This record gives sequence, structure tokens and C-alpha cells, in this order.
Amino acid sequence: MEILSVENLRVKLENREVLRRVNFSLKDGEKVFITGPNGAGKTTFLETLMGFVPFEGKISFKGNELKSEDDFSVLRGRMGYVFQNPDDQLFAPTVEEELAFAPLVKGLKREQVKEIVERTLKEFEIEHLREKPTYKLSGGEKRIVSVACVVTMDPEVILLDEPTTGLDRNKWEKLVEFFERTGSSLIIVTHDTKLMKRLGWKRLVMENGELRE
Repeated sequence: MEILSVENLRVKLENREVLRRVNFSLKDGEKVFITGPNGAGKTTFLETLMGFVPFEGKISFKGNELKSEDDFSVLRGRMGYVFQNPDDQLFAPTVEEELAFAPLVKGLKREQVKEIVERTLKEFEIEHLREKPTYKLSGGEKRIVSVACVVTMDPEVILLDEPTTGLDRNKWEKLVEFFERTGSSLIIVTHDTKLMKRLGWKRLVMENGELRE
């Protein structure tokens, strides 16, 4: 079943056409890579899918067209976004509080939230970071925590922008294992050729604002 689709997507920023005639579809459970040169429009594409950027064209989630901010607000509870720069994402005083934020916003009970946080800490092997202030995390730690935070939302789709940048071998492996086992649909923007070779998913190329296979 198609979970996300884009038809004739166009984005203009500061009088420059950043995305042009982009068509794209993602099936439930499908995982794809988007690669391409810097400045090609990859990050803008992810931001547009989240409703952060004004656009022309059509974006649909599970057959329902997304038009208003209210539509995208609902979508953001079902589609997670891992920013290229973790500092744009992390804000809570500690890692534990960061992980608890999304489940609390969803209205889950404290006991449920505690369970989710414990499970996520264990899944990503970051229990030792539980009480550490997020601003004191290393670059690699921030990146893995930013992914873990999105996972606590239990999203149907996850968009990730250069998620393996700055990771040491162990953290890289831990993230890859998550990508392999998750049932969420994934769109990963990356230049990591090792990652693409390891997972072997469909690869799309963004160039001059156009997306092609």
C-alpha cells in the first residue's frame, strides 16, 4: 500500500527554484536512499514533506492530500524527522527528558512513557547517557539520541538527513541494525556509500532540484 506520494512538487526559495517537477511515492514499509550533490535540494525535499516549506503540487499521506498547517500538524504525529544538525532538534535538559517528550505530548500515561524511554535507551545502548545534559553530548551521541527521540513517537514513516555523519564504528553499526529491523518506512538522505552498499535499498538521485532513479 502506498503510504506517501508526491506529484509535480515545486519549491521556490528566495526566487530560486529549489525543487522542480518532483514525483515520488513510498510504500508502507519501504526503505529508500536519496543521494546527490550538496545544494541539490535533498534537505529541502524532506522539509517540504514535513510541511515546513511552502510548495506547489500535491503531497498525500495514505491517500489523503495535505493542504493546510492542520493537515501537516496531524502528519507530524505519524511521520518523524531526524534533522541533519542534531542541535536543531534536541532541547530538553537531559537525554531521558528528551526521549520522554514526544510520548508525553501524545498524551500517554507516565508509566507508558517510562516504559518507552527504558526500551529506547536499551535499544540504542544509551542507558549511560540517561541523565547527561543534551548540550554536553558529543556529536555522535547527539546524532544517535536524535534518532532515538523520533523512534519514541512510533512513527509510520521516518525521514533522516545524513544520520550516520560523525558516528564511530559502534554507533554506526547500532544505527544500521535499527534500520534493518524497523517496520517503519524510511527515507534516508545520505552520502554514506558504505551504508548504501550494506543495506542495498533502492537509491534515488536528487540533482538540480529533480529526483530520478
